[in-house]
Amino acid sequence: MSPPFYDVLVVGAGFGGINQLYTLLKFGLTVKVVDKAGGPGGTWYWNRYPGAMSDTTSALYRFPWDKEDLLTYPWTHNYLEAKEILAYLEHFVDRHDLRKHMQFDTEVLAATWSEDDYTWRVETSQGVFTARYFITALGVLSDPNWPNIPGRETFHGDILHTARWPEKCDLKGKRVAVVGNGSTGVQVITTIAPEVGSLLSFQRRPLYTVPAGKRPVTKEDRARINETWDEVWQQVRDSIGGVGVDENKPKATDVSPEEIERVFQEAWDEGGGFRFILGTFSDLMMNEAANRAACDFLRAKIAQIVRDPEKRRKLTPTTLYNRRPISDTGYYETFNRGNVDVVDTANNAIVEVTSDGLKLADGMVYQLDVIIFATGYDAFDGPYKRMNIVGRDGLTLREHWRNGPSANVAAATAGFPNLFMINGPTVPLANIPPVIEATVDFITRAISHVEELRRQKQHRVAMVPTPEGDTAWIDFCNMVSDAMLFKTAPSYFYGANVEGKAQTAYIFFGGLGLFRQKLKECEDSGYASYTFIEPSE
Repeated sequence: MSPPFYDVLVVGAGFGGINQLYTLLKFGLTVKVVDKAGGPGGTWYWNRYPGAMSDTTSALYRFPWDKEDLLTYPWTHNYLEAKEILAYLEHFVDRHDLRKHMQFDTEVLAATWSEDDYTWRVETSQGVFTARYFITALGVLSDPNWPNIPGRETFHGDILHTARWPEKCDLKGKRVAVVGNGSTGVQVITTIAPEVGSLLSFQRRPLYTVPAGKRPVTKEDRARINETWDEVWQQVRDSIGGVGVDENKPKATDVSPEEIERVFQEAWDEGGGFRFILGTFSDLMMNEAANRAACDFLRAKIAQIVRDPEKRRKLTPTTLYNRRPISDTGYYETFNRGNVDVVDTANNAIVEVTSDGLKLADGMVYQLDVIIFATGYDAFDGPYKRMNIVGRDGLTLREHWRNGPSANVAAATAGFPNLFMINGPTVPLANIPPVIEATVDFITRAISHVEELRRQKQHRVAMVPTPEGDTAWIDFCNMVSDAMLFKTAPSYFYGANVEGKAQTAYIFFGGLGLFRQKLKECEDSGYASYTFIEPSE
């Protein structure tokens, strides 16, 4: 029996897969979405750890092209908890009757391009599919990163990873460690502190965090949002961060110290990490003097909040403010609790998980009941490593990306015909739904273009980026990165959080508006950075 055939096979049922499915169905194509999860949601199916929350406001963390739903779907606060995001995505799937096109508990193991019939053969845990187009919507932050610490199997308590949180988890009264203090660690620590017996934050480096400013949305707030949807979304699409803040700001180096303090305080009071970076001064991420002004302000806030001098010392960064913007709901205040402390592992690393806790390099063992690894993700290209993707002439994606991923405006890669990526490597650092919208629109029009060529020529046609197209985009990403202070920090933006990972720019720092412009330029040029191959070639 021949494998089931679809025009398009999409792997991933999160924001990207749902958006792509809905859009392609409107073109009359047959589409199947598969996901190894038990239901839709993608990142938000898996990320159910305590305190998980969006860092973009509720009004903008949704599909922007269903205006009726934008006007009517309810939310109570200006930021969404994970369970609310998951409920919204499930609502959207059911609202548009998309579930019948989805298959869950189905992990993609391999995908191989066939030059004989111009199709992808996709092997999954539940059988084989074939399709003309193979689209990956794997998510940027979906593959857990486990640190290389020996002895995990010897621990007598519970070991958890925030990216795979169990449905039921009782932490009440227990001795708990949280390893990692990035965005996820901050959320977990703040949320579980009141219920655990004791909480130790094992911190390799202190990070800056800004209050999220989470607050209820009033009827007046919602009426104002509903009245300005069109204008707001246009501004979002043209902006850097896509988070709805006014980014047309002066340089910090051009104003007085008093004005700097006033602007930072206003942003602190309003809340939001992206607001603080993008809505204060235009040179915050490019000029070291401007950035140090922000550091001084944030360090002063830590000094005001954290009462214990030793905790304060450990929690106060000495580096630039040059990592992912973090928002919190009372992080620094949490360390004023008597049951919460911080362990500095920068010069005294964790060397072993023992049967009853964590052992440091100096021999100290902290006895624990639960160890929570909030150590992030093998981001951007991590999910692709799980699959054996084979393109033209037997080229594997792992080999193709051995020195770091290459991509054509984050949507495709040379050597792999009719393979498209949603939120692939070098995606912009911006609000995810409008980034996805831009990529999905590009992919949909590209597929439509290939389908038209196929009808005209009456034979098979496929679309594949040129190596030069990939190189031009990666060079552009690196040029933009070189102008940013982000590059001065080892972070997951550059693969530094995963041992053995290629060190390169995995993200585009030029913003959503410029990303959309580059996609449009490619399309307007007739896809000049792509080749259209035919069987005779």
